[in-house]
Amino acid sequence: MTFFYLLVGFVTIQRLLEVLYAKSNERRMKSQGAIEAGAEHYKWIVLLHVLFFVSLTAEVLFHQQGLGPAWLVFLIVFLIAQVLRVWALASLGPYWNTKIIVLPGAQKVKRGPYRWLPHPNYIVVALEIAALPLLFGAWRTALIFTVANALLLLLVRIPAEENALQELKE
Repeated sequence: MTFFYLLVGFVTIQRLLEVLYAKSNERRMKSQGAIEAGAEHYKWIVLLHVLFFVSLTAEVLFHQQGLGPAWLVFLIVFLIAQVLRVWALASLGPYWNTKIIVLPGAQKVKRGPYRWLPHPNYIVVALEIAALPLLFGAWRTALIFTVANALLLLLVRIPAEENALQELKE
């Protein structure tokens, strides 16, 4: 269980630091005339992520689960996701955000993983939401939140982001 607490603690701290970085980027970009799009759904993304950690912790503690049967595979997937996360974040640099913030006149980033993938950070989140629970055998959390995240991303978030980027071009 120590590994569980360390890993979930690491990811929680990572998320909090990302939120601070995103807030800093948001303030700077808005001071340059950036606008926020899709604000109405942002609370649902935050809620999904908070409930994910609550569910993960509850399922692991309730079932007194240690590492799952294929833990090494899921650890590798999780670590690959972390590398991709840092690469995507570094590639966007001052434009990276947890919200949809668009800066008129800015060019769409086409470096790093964005050369090949339109939304690499969402792939990272999908990998983490599946791999982190499965690392500890919490398959219920993995299933529920993988589906919920996919629906939220595919039906709401990505279309809102694409619309915002399209409007930026016009």
